[in-house]
Amino acid sequence: MVSAALVRTVIGIIGNVISFGLFFSPAPTFYRIIKKKSVEEFKPDPYIATVLNCAFWVFYGLPFVHPHSVLVVTINGVGLVFEFVYLTIFYIYATNKGRRKVLFLLGSEALFFAAVALITLLVLHGTHERSLVVGVLCDIFNIMMYVSPLTIMTKVIKTKSVEYMPFWLSLTNFLNGVCWTTYALIHPFDIYVLVSNGIGALSGLIQLILYACYCSYNNGENNGDGDDSVSIIVVKGKIELV
Repeated sequence: MVSAALVRTVIGIIGNVISFGLFFSPAPTFYRIIKKKSVEEFKPDPYIATVLNCAFWVFYGLPFVHPHSVLVVTINGVGLVFEFVYLTIFYIYATNKGRRKVLFLLGSEALFFAAVALITLLVLHGTHERSLVVGVLCDIFNIMMYVSPLTIMTKVIKTKSVEYMPFWLSLTNFLNGVCWTTYALIHPFDIYVLVSNGIGALSGLIQLILYACYCSYNNGENNGDGDDSVSIIVVKGKIELV
């Protein structure tokens, strides 16, 4: 009989693969930014939110905070590297206002993370207390990462265009949330992984529904067709990653 530990490990590995896809999915966006030498209307918010999210999950997965969480550490460590690369590219091609925003937010995140890490290590004793505090913070920032595309979702509804809402990013967000939710439900149960990723799966699903509703408007514009009918089938939607 297959043990729960083995199933959990396999699902965790699958989660790592999907999460890698999630972190890699904005690459075409940044290729576009480099090619056009402009960030256009793309926002740095999701990537800035993801930096803090990944940093806290790496900290959460360390043995002296929450033991037996190697798979959590590895993928979020990779995610940190990706996000810093993306933000570096964004910084190079952003306006002065955009650059100031990136530097201010990253600096604020660094100070906050350092303060939490010091308090956790010096004041809290034992992995149970540390897991509780860091786990709650991880949930907060993971939810921030998952809902950060809300500004883009609002734009999609107003403009009836999915140009600036990524299909592949939305899809990988959904799959990532589902996978890590399943991982958290298998013994040993992990409430902190469950809460944020359950919300992430819901957020990704909403984004996919929006994409299905409005991708046809982009098709009509691209083909010169004035028909505003809504198709629930995603076909040849214009895919641009935020």
